[in-house]
Amino acid sequence: MLHQIIDRRLAGKNKSIANRERFLRRFKGHIQRSVADAVRDRSITDLEKSKSISIPRKDVSEPFFHHGRGGRREAVHPGNQDYLQGDRIPRQGGGGGGGGSSASNEGEGQDDFTFELTREEFMNYFFEDLELPRLVETNLLQVPNWKNQRAGYSVDGSPNNIDVVRSLRSSLGRRIAMGGPLQRQLDIAEETLAEMKRMPDEHTADIKLLEEEVRQLRARILRIPFIDPFDLRYVNRVRQPQPSSRAVMFCVMDVSGSMDEQRKDLSKRFFILLYLFLTRNYEHIEVVFIRHHTRADEVDENTFFHSQESGGTVVSSALELMHDIITKRYSPSEWNIYGAQASDGDNWNDDSPKCRELLESAILPLTRYFAYIQVAEPEQNLWTEYMQLIDSHPHFAMKKVQSAAEIYPVFRELFEKQVHA
Repeated sequence: MLHQIIDRRLAGKNKSIANRERFLRRFKGHIQRSVADAVRDRSITDLEKSKSISIPRKDVSEPFFHHGRGGRREAVHPGNQDYLQGDRIPRQGGGGGGGGSSASNEGEGQDDFTFELTREEFMNYFFEDLELPRLVETNLLQVPNWKNQRAGYSVDGSPNNIDVVRSLRSSLGRRIAMGGPLQRQLDIAEETLAEMKRMPDEHTADIKLLEEEVRQLRARILRIPFIDPFDLRYVNRVRQPQPSSRAVMFCVMDVSGSMDEQRKDLSKRFFILLYLFLTRNYEHIEVVFIRHHTRADEVDENTFFHSQESGGTVVSSALELMHDIITKRYSPSEWNIYGAQASDGDNWNDDSPKCRELLESAILPLTRYFAYIQVAEPEQNLWTEYMQLIDSHPHFAMKKVQSAAEIYPVFRELFEKQVHA
């Protein structure tokens, strides 16, 4: 017997979207590993482009309904010149028709399952388990965010806000209240009428009166409307101010003469990744760009990433400028303040202790998290000074980056989502 399963769900054109999302959820682990591998093979500036992802075909099989191949079957295959009916065909020892990169001469192989992640999907997986550490809700903004919240029900409102269940419940209560007494009178009248009809000769006049009363009672019950404007209930929503998580990120980059093009490129790549992460995941985020050599300047994004200006090294000038900007524009009681500094660590010997003192006494007490990235292997005097702050300041982190392949792992370590108890 032939069976057919017909999908009659009215999903319309969105059915393919639902299936795609279900597929992405099911193979989330494979996709995350593929995204991590893809990041190592592509430049940071290409992160927002779509990407082809491959999954081993053996991992995408799904159960399905099918009929077993029972009974006797005869088939004629064209091109057979070696065997007749009833001959025993020896088992082949080689591979059975694999293909692609996974096919070989020693066994079976199958092509990997390849599909395209959209730009939005790629970025979702890329930043999924990252967050700004120690982020808290600050005070209400001067122009606060407003959010509509449900606040019970009302008897008037927009038709779009009608609560059907609540309205039907009110309708049922009204019909019970109005029709209950009438229904009891009708039941009594019908019972009396039934008794009189057993002796119609004795109650002829009374029967006619009762029949008229029953008719009128039924008409009155039928006139009770199923739904009345009085029954309608609307979802009531009120606008309430919401606390907003406001954050500012200070990006401090060394552009002195000791920072060659490779080191500057590593710093830029890290800050580009950080900038994409911040602007994507936080609505109320401001980014302050500071470049420094012997003098520190607050610059715009284009100047920060593309200016060719260079010179000597005085790192403390950047920290002093950062502290001044925080004092003038970003109150710690209203802002979550973060900092990220990238440098090769080369600094004047008498300036590095000053940097440590500035960081310890002026910067770290005001910030929720500060990350220092050294784009060189040798431990310079700035690294040595900063190391003294690690044990006493848990919101201060230091990492080294020597190649583009290390940027992404280091970035994930610095901004890994915290597990809250």
